[in-house]
Amino acid sequence: MTFHKKALIISTIFYFSFMSICIGQQSPSFSSAIERQFDKIESDIISSAKAMPEEKFFFTPENLHIKNSDLKGVRTFAGQIMHLATDNILIWSAITGDSVRADIVDVNGPKSITTRDDVLKYLKSSFDEGRKAISMVTEKNAMHMIEFRGRNLPMLDLAFYALTHANEHYGQMVVYLRMCGIVPPPTLNER
Repeated sequence: MTFHKKALIISTIFYFSFMSICIGQQSPSFSSAIERQFDKIESDIISSAKAMPEEKFFFTPENLHIKNSDLKGVRTFAGQIMHLATDNILIWSAITGDSVRADIVDVNGPKSITTRDDVLKYLKSSFDEGRKAISMVTEKNAMHMIEFRGRNLPMLDLAFYALTHANEHYGQMVVYLRMCGIVPPPTLNER
């Protein structure tokens, strides 16, 4: 048998072996690709929110009186979480079609939520809404247009917006934690 025939036989065996492996493995679903990012963001945010002790939960950098800074009126740590959770609910419910709580009147959340425990519960519920919404995003409907804040956007854009927005506020939460002398749990886990 010539070298070329051997190479052709080996290549053919390799090709069919590779194809049988590929066929045997199912492609990940569209929503599972989004969910991987969602899981990481959810974990980072919830662990960081829990890391802030109750006595510092309503901390704001304005209290530090940093010379030449303009921190007047910035959100407290709890305010960051309330805003994040509220926008989560508003964005994800646009995808699910669920109605939002009647006490959500702006992006800062219900005024009735005032304790650390209640803020954390509200945050977790916002991620529950996100998980439900993500399970509804498919390859077929990802570009379905949804009205959101006066614009029509594809469902996939809303999912990406929710993830990006959550990550932005996670970054702000990290700064607040560090200002309070707390190392964010996701950073500790990476060491």
